[in-house]
Amino acid sequence: MIRSMKTTIGILVAGLALAFAATANAAETQLISEANATKAVFIKTDPGLGQLFQTAPGYVIFPSIGKGAVGIGGAHGTGIVYQQGRPVGKASLSQLTVGAQIGGQSYSEVILFETPEALAHFMQGKFAFSGQVSAVALKAGASGDARYREGVMVFTATRGGLMVEASVGGQKFGYEPFVTR
Repeated sequence: MIRSMKTTIGILVAGLALAFAATANAAETQLISEANATKAVFIKTDPGLGQLFQTAPGYVIFPSIGKGAVGIGGAHGTGIVYQQGRPVGKASLSQLTVGAQIGGQSYSEVILFETPEALAHFMQGKFAFSGQVSAVALKAGASGDARYREGVMVFTATRGGLMVEASVGGQKFGYEPFVTR
């Protein structure tokens, strides 16, 4: 009887593990699909970005970042890290800001890396933006004037909402490689 209970519990645990893995894989697949669609929108808006995506050793695409503030603000999003054009892991973005600000918005963000070393630095989890790195708002021709700064180039596109702010803060990132791809 004890042996059959152990077997039953073992089968249940294995089944739950498989179900969890399938759910996690489906979520990764969905996020990759959203990131690819976001990339297509960025390139459609500014065709010059296509060349930047092709030549960058790596990039991160955050399809949707939610941001809100009343004096103190915060933002969070999840994205996909690409190396040589292939998805290799998941990234997280967290932001805290302080200053005169109110509202909420959703936006997309693309971070292009200038060198393999800059990408590796990001993938080691030692990456954060300070005030020195600024994002370029997505519009036709924006990529023509954009330059790498501190090894990165950042583009953002507002998806919706309204935010009024004069604030200071930074973005912190996390990285989690895909188990198998």
